[in-house]
Amino acid sequence: MAVKLFEPYAIKNVDIKNRIVMSPMCMYSCGNKDGIVTDWHKTHYTSRAVGQVGLIILEATAVTPQGRISPYDLGIWSDKHVDGLTELVQMMKAYGSTAGIQLAHAGRKAELEGDIIAPSPIAFNEKSKTPKEMSKIDIQETIAAFKLAALRAKKADFDIIELHGAHGYLINEFLSPLSNQRNDEYGGNPENRYRFLKEIITSVKTVWDGPLFVRVSANDYHPEGLTPEDYVQFAKWMKEQGVDLIDVSSGAVVPARISVFPGYQVPFAQEIKEKAHIDTGAVGLITSGLHAEEILQNNRADLVFLARELLRDPYWPRKAARELGVQIDAPKQYESGWN
Repeated sequence: MAVKLFEPYAIKNVDIKNRIVMSPMCMYSCGNKDGIVTDWHKTHYTSRAVGQVGLIILEATAVTPQGRISPYDLGIWSDKHVDGLTELVQMMKAYGSTAGIQLAHAGRKAELEGDIIAPSPIAFNEKSKTPKEMSKIDIQETIAAFKLAALRAKKADFDIIELHGAHGYLINEFLSPLSNQRNDEYGGNPENRYRFLKEIITSVKTVWDGPLFVRVSANDYHPEGLTPEDYVQFAKWMKEQGVDLIDVSSGAVVPARISVFPGYQVPFAQEIKEKAHIDTGAVGLITSGLHAEEILQNNRADLVFLARELLRDPYWPRKAARELGVQIDAPKQYESGWN
């Protein structure tokens, strides 16, 4: 039986050399608070490309200054960010990785001075700032910011864009009834709560024709919150709009106790894949090549996203290949010590 983890994955006009994805993880490393790529980013991401990760998706990259999680987040709200991002893309591609970027707005989870915004004026928890309810103008300006960010991502030569609709950030806040209590066309029933994401996708696709992913939190872990079944419907709508893959995570729209174990989110990816008939990515405590291969062999997802495991080991693909009994190409500089 062929090893699927190291099979290429083709999506639209992009060929990813294997099914291993570096999941977006915030680095909070823009020390000048300007959102511009630093030497840290170049070292961090390029080392995973050298390690043979197929697709590297940059951390949540803010589409507006107000949309940062922290003052130290990477940004794409200005043309000043494009040069640094372009250089970073070139460095990752030089070592064979496909380059992706996650476009994000933190919404009510922004930890910044000044006003923060959200669909409804509800704080995340008792320690958090109460956000300002977004006006229609705020909504349209934010949608426009996602579009401009996508255009900058295209100029920087990214291969894939992912919209961050998970983990309690702004898009997720609109989707969930726990954080969206609006009475207008952006709140209430599922169609209305989906409208903000729908309009972002529509706007982004006017300037972006490459692969488009959306990360979702497929379970709110709350009796009045969203479940994977709700996300099946959202995924069907996304597919109709031309989204290519759903990156399936969970939680964090409200404080919740979550029982975590290896692969705890994989069933959510499988349910969305099977019921919405769309490709999915699985993420969450996947640490071994055998586990990743099991997910793919059983068609539970199409890509395997790794986060903390790639922080621990930038060369995890080599370890997985050895575990699965296959040989992968080494960077020529490492050939003497690779196998």
